Amino acid sequence: MSATEPGRLMLAEMTEQPAVLRRLLQDGAPRIAEVARDIAARRPRFVQLTGRGTSDNAALYAKYLLEIERGLPCGLTSMSTTTAYGAKPDLRDVLVIAVSQSGGSPDLVASTTAAREAGAITLAVTNNPDSPLVAASEYAIDVLAGPEKALPATKTYTAELLALHLFVTALGGDDGTLAAARLPELAERVLARQDEVRSLAARYRFAERMVLTSRGYGYPTAREAALKLMETSYVPALAYSGADLLHGPLAMVDNIFPVIAVVPDGRAGEALRPVLERLTDRGADLMVVGPRKALTGASAGFALPTDDLAEELQPILEIMPLQLLAYEVTRARGQDPDAPRALAKVTETH
Repeated sequence: MSATEPGRLMLAEMTEQPAVLRRLLQDGAPRIAEVARDIAARRPRFVQLTGRGTSDNAALYAKYLLEIERGLPCGLTSMSTTTAYGAKPDLRDVLVIAVSQSGGSPDLVASTTAAREAGAITLAVTNNPDSPLVAASEYAIDVLAGPEKALPATKTYTAELLALHLFVTALGGDDGTLAAARLPELAERVLARQDEVRSLAARYRFAERMVLTSRGYGYPTAREAALKLMETSYVPALAYSGADLLHGPLAMVDNIFPVIAVVPDGRAGEALRPVLERLTDRGADLMVVGPRKALTGASAGFALPTDDLAEELQPILEIMPLQLLAYEVTRARGQDPDAPRALAKVTETH
């Protein structure tokens, strides 16, 4: 690919993901474990997670991890309660985790500062160790993704997921690197199938709208994939939990309405089965991303190598073909994935 070809930055950063995952497992894990031990010793009773955009989807993934693996109740922060309304909640013994690629968004920094002043244990998970967010936080985890120049975040998202997994595992006193050791090699196998994704992208070149759905650990993947499609190709893409999809939005699905289902290999995939049956009954143009067995009956699919990979780690692989899909759909529509209109790398919300 030439230095001026559209999408070269996004593609290059997607292909860096196996190396980023390796670096985080080898170099980042010891520091993450140290931070987790310190925080575990303080016995937080509740967790609040804060993020915007892609990092908000990573925070949602952490919510599932913390509630399922650690039994800690969690909530997603409404930053405006402190930044716009000046609320002063009692956050003693509460762990506040702020997730941000840049660590520079003013509302994220202000919300974290307010949380620390309110007695919270504050942790920044970011790709910029010199950021204002890190300065505002008591603890910090560097996701070690390296500079990210493309506007659509790709490698920082999967790095955030792995860093959060390692942190939550270490919070319980375990070593998360063992279960995640195969991820870099599996990521290489997925990303090597770009031609396969390009063929799938042809289905959506002229799509006017799309729905993405999943459940459990796969739901943050559906949300992140919808965001990538919207910010690169400008296709309106709605993400729903499979359960929420059945509570009304299913009515808009018909035989010309593309639906992408992220089907985890595990309990969430089983919970999603009735949703897939309803979508098939309605004649939806259904693409499935998941284990090969889940592709039966779908209009199209991408089989993931998730055999023997824990369900909670599968989102790190699930998003990769969907990142490639957003890239390929955007290129097919004659647009540049590196330069989405009206976007900046650091979004300065207040």
